Amino acid sequence: MRISAALALLSMLALAVPASAKAPARPAVQTNWARTFTVTPEGGFRMGNPKARIAVVEYGSLTCPHCRHFAETAVNPLIGQYVRTGKASYEFRPFILDGIDVAANLVARCNGPAAFFPMAADLYATQPMWRARISDDDMERLGALPQGQMMVGIAEQAGLILTGAAHGIAPAKARACLSNEAAAERLAAMRQAASASGVKGTPTLLVNGKVVPAYDWDSLQPFLKRAGG
Repeated sequence: MRISAALALLSMLALAVPASAKAPARPAVQTNWARTFTVTPEGGFRMGNPKARIAVVEYGSLTCPHCRHFAETAVNPLIGQYVRTGKASYEFRPFILDGIDVAANLVARCNGPAAFFPMAADLYATQPMWRARISDDDMERLGALPQGQMMVGIAEQAGLILTGAAHGIAPAKARACLSNEAAAERLAAMRQAASASGVKGTPTLLVNGKVVPAYDWDSLQPFLKRAGG
């Protein structure tokens, strides 16, 4: 009888605990989609939710000053307002313009998409400086070398290997990527495929598969809103 009474008392005390004493519900954890990276079938590097309602694709060149302007004015708000929340994905597809562009992409792409985006931002921010380190005479001299050696020579003179090291790409690995002729051929093939699809210059922006006349944040944002952003 005493045991039964004690159990009954415990039950009554449990029911008497006020609702405020219960542990508060934890807020739902929101995914930061800007930390999700994939390589697309086209060879581009994509950041964001692969099932996002809005898909932004940039055909760009790391040596293009207009692409630099887009990177400096549009990429951060695009990531902060749309990619991070899962509303949009952002994909960069290289559209090679010259040999220096090949070398820059080979290094920037060396460690995959997660390392590519911060290094690309760095290269755009410092583009006038590293681009100016190579003259036409330098390109003529380096152009006489075998392709792999030429790419290494361009990267060394431009300081691209040092930039890669600052983003976690070991110099030995960077040189191996620069000497990878198959990787250089893939960049050329991507350029050819883009040209065949109608891409004529950089930057070329697509929103959900359609080319839009956007070159900075102010011109891009209206198309994002129309696409459901």
